[in-house]
Amino acid sequence: MTSAGPADAVTSAPAEPAAGQVEPSAAYLLARFRVVEMRVRALVTHRRREDPSPEDPFRGLYLSDEHVDRLLADDSVSRDIEWHDEAQLAALEEEACGVEAAGTSIRLRSLARRAGLEELDVDLLLVALAPDLDSRFERLYGYLNDDVTRRRATVGLSLELCGVSAWSAEARSRLSPDSALMSAGLVLVEEPDRPFLSRSLRVPDRVAAHLLGDDRPDPAVAPLIRPSVILPVDGLPAALSSVLADGVRLIYLRERPGVSASAVAAAALGAAGLGALIVDLDHLNPAEELASVARTVGREALLTASAVVAGPVEAILDRAPGSVRAFAGLPAPVLLHGRAAWEPSWSRVVPLVVHDLTGSSAERLDSWQTSLGVDAPARLDEADVTTQFLLSAEQVDRAVTAARLQARLGGEAVNVDHLRAGARAQNGAGLERLARRIQPEVDWDDLVLAPATSDALRELVGRARHRDLVLDGWGMRPGGGRGRGITVLFAGDSGTGKTMSAEVVAHDLGLDLYAVNLATVVDKYVGETEKNLERIFTEADGVNAVLLFDEADALFGKRSEVRDANDRYANIEVAYLLQRMETFDGLAILATNLRANVDDAFARRLDMLVDFPTPDVELRRALWDRCLAPGVPRAEDLDLEFCAQAFELSGGNIRSIAITAAYLAADSGRPVAMADLIRGVHREYRKLGRLVVASEFGEYHQLTAS
Repeated sequence: MTSAGPADAVTSAPAEPAAGQVEPSAAYLLARFRVVEMRVRALVTHRRREDPSPEDPFRGLYLSDEHVDRLLADDSVSRDIEWHDEAQLAALEEEACGVEAAGTSIRLRSLARRAGLEELDVDLLLVALAPDLDSRFERLYGYLNDDVTRRRATVGLSLELCGVSAWSAEARSRLSPDSALMSAGLVLVEEPDRPFLSRSLRVPDRVAAHLLGDDRPDPAVAPLIRPSVILPVDGLPAALSSVLADGVRLIYLRERPGVSASAVAAAALGAAGLGALIVDLDHLNPAEELASVARTVGREALLTASAVVAGPVEAILDRAPGSVRAFAGLPAPVLLHGRAAWEPSWSRVVPLVVHDLTGSSAERLDSWQTSLGVDAPARLDEADVTTQFLLSAEQVDRAVTAARLQARLGGEAVNVDHLRAGARAQNGAGLERLARRIQPEVDWDDLVLAPATSDALRELVGRARHRDLVLDGWGMRPGGGRGRGITVLFAGDSGTGKTMSAEVVAHDLGLDLYAVNLATVVDKYVGETEKNLERIFTEADGVNAVLLFDEADALFGKRSEVRDANDRYANIEVAYLLQRMETFDGLAILATNLRANVDDAFARRLDMLVDFPTPDVELRRALWDRCLAPGVPRAEDLDLEFCAQAFELSGGNIRSIAITAAYLAADSGRPVAMADLIRGVHREYRKLGRLVVASEFGEYHQLTAS
């Protein structure tokens, strides 16, 4: 740097903004900035007078002998400059107080109050901020630092420009890690390997942008921040707002399915006069350092005068020890949420733990109506989307958006089917890795069952549909830690319609059906089966669906007398299932061909038992007719009455025979004839290992030989 550089920078200043172009907050910042500029000008002039060779073109690149001698001759330990601009600052502050009294916010003063900054802290912040507001200060600071590469204010230079001694412990503490400036992230002290006085100070870009009027969030945390959903401020939000107003700084909301803890927190904060910075930890980048993210979130909350609402905590529990502590220890009010129980080691501050986050069907209906607005279909209160889908307020909002898109695709008004599709779209994909997803496509008209079985299925649907009314509205919820789930056993021979009935139940409720794949559950290693089952139940608790355990006796079999280690561990699996099913909140259907093999203790815990008997003649006649779909061409010789009378088969067998007959007819290029059905029966008998008796086939017996 040459001596001409600083001189030019001092004598030339940027043009002042035209009168009326600067709003009061920016005007105050500019006025304080001018005070810093005057101090820098004075200090540059002072340094030039003391410089033994001011015209040296290599100033700042080396130390001459003359300069070293001058340093050795200077016996002053530290310089404490008095700037004599107190009257100017006092007048400026008095004017700013009048502006604020008139109702206009001044960002720098508001930030100072929220962060607990004193006047020296504000001066240090402005000195560090100068190069970000005016590039002249890069050269000026390089000159004052006597190093052209040091273009930011150092600690020593900042203290000098603030008029305090570098030997003042109180002044130096303003830049310690636990100081108001540093803990809030308003100023960063860089280059920790240098001596303290020569370390550079930097103001983060987000802080500079905020002081200039930019409210866009920091790009480092912008992907995590999402808007809040509006909830009525009554009940729990009103109670929480009261404790927040009393100064409670840490609250943990333990979530339940269908309840938005972040929405409850935002409503409470709004009632308490605070903003809500909602941080979705599920979207956290795994590569980012958690402590750094937490500090940035805390600074964002400070800049926006908000409290931090962060969760779910499960998203960061496995990241590192003390991961939750990084958020719980932020200086702003913090409301964390998650499904896990609060662990005392997460924070030194004892939090207010709220367990009773429950959402009624009336509240969910209100969320749907609010999100839908004028698009709400008639009789929305009778639609299963408001009762069967336990969705939070945010999920309801996304479901409504998805429903509108589906309606737009079909050129229709939003109806209940669109809402159901939108609600199902909120189910996560986690359960699909453990179970097979079946989108129900059959209805009651497709079922051919005995009247008692059909009545039992409709009773099951009624239980699921009116669960909220009976358990919550009428107070029939059982104690003992039992969940709100419904567990049903479908018992009957293979092919009697158990799986299809589960699909019909799911279709009537507007839910998806998930069939648990035993291959993903059973493991030869001890304890792994229980872990796999826990994953299934955990995922199912957060999914609005019907859970189907086919061949359930393989998992829920009877416990036996312990004769060896295998018996012992098999009994442990069943015992675990008995415990876990009691806390399950969803609808679980267990299908078995061997009812007698199901453990008696589990049978006691069943809410319903539905028997699927082998169909009688009348039902078999209906099954034969139903399995030959309306689109199948039929020959005139079809005798379905004979088939129903002669062959004692289940619905699954009859469907298999009908498909075989259809293929035979299609291959021959003609309608389905009686010969095709007889051949199909013959092949099904062979699969079942049954004998082909002439008396059973009657006049059609000769067709079995072809």
